[in-house]
Amino acid sequence: MASSLHNRRPGLACEIAADRVLAARASDRGRVVEMSSARELAPGMVVPDLMEPNLRDGAALRQAIESALGSVAGRSRDVIAILPDMSVRIVLLDFETLPSKADEAAAVVRFRLKKSLPFDPDEARISYHAQSTPKGAQVVAAVVLNKVLEEYESAFRDVGYSPGVVMPSMLAALGAADAERPTLVVKVDARTIGIAIMDQEHLLLIRTLENTRGVTITGDQLAEEVYPSVVFFQDTYNLNIERIYVSGLAETTAAATALKSQSGAQVEDLVTSSQIGATTGTVPRWRMAGVVGALIS
Repeated sequence: MASSLHNRRPGLACEIAADRVLAARASDRGRVVEMSSARELAPGMVVPDLMEPNLRDGAALRQAIESALGSVAGRSRDVIAILPDMSVRIVLLDFETLPSKADEAAAVVRFRLKKSLPFDPDEARISYHAQSTPKGAQVVAAVVLNKVLEEYESAFRDVGYSPGVVMPSMLAALGAADAERPTLVVKVDARTIGIAIMDQEHLLLIRTLENTRGVTITGDQLAEEVYPSVVFFQDTYNLNIERIYVSGLAETTAAATALKSQSGAQVEDLVTSSQIGATTGTVPRWRMAGVVGALIS
């Protein structure tokens, strides 16, 4: 979702979640996050939702954004704003063909989305990417209500930053994954479990599940939540998952054991030490998937 056009993606990213604000800066050479900073949020300050107001304490959130970004931004003011997954609807749409003209294609996508959304697409910001398939084209569309998007964008603008690119957290995190072969990405957050399956760098499945257990979810519980999506993918595409990436858990050993037992696939951390520099501060690597993926993709 580009709010404005940029020749170069911003070197700053800031993720707003239900429990924290996390900011990071990429190195001038790219492909590595060199600095990061986080500020915890009190419960109820941000309540991610597709249709209702998200920011219950806007003043406190603005203070957290200003503090987190101020620690890493330097003179930069353009930022990739990363929103909670519960605030954005991501939809996969299949088409036999799409019009070649951008405005006509956008109109067709918007029309199809009317059947998939609980609100009028005309009241929303829509961004989409079309990827070729053997049967035609598949569109990955991200949709956010204008009033929800404006809440977040205003929070950045009010403290002096320009959110030139806006992304949902799960799509941002996928930038950290190598998905040349069938790959499952699992991202645990305070309120959600994000599940995505990719193959040959194409997104084939994406789901956001409610997570009542938060980051205390056990490995067996996580595997149980993920299993239906894996089965659906295998039945639909006749492929087996070969690699699994996990993020959002401080300790992944139990989850890795359960997921490998379930699928037989290799399990790895989504964010690796090679993707972050030595000066990223005290922010734990397992919490950084959104900002890392947004900055190194």
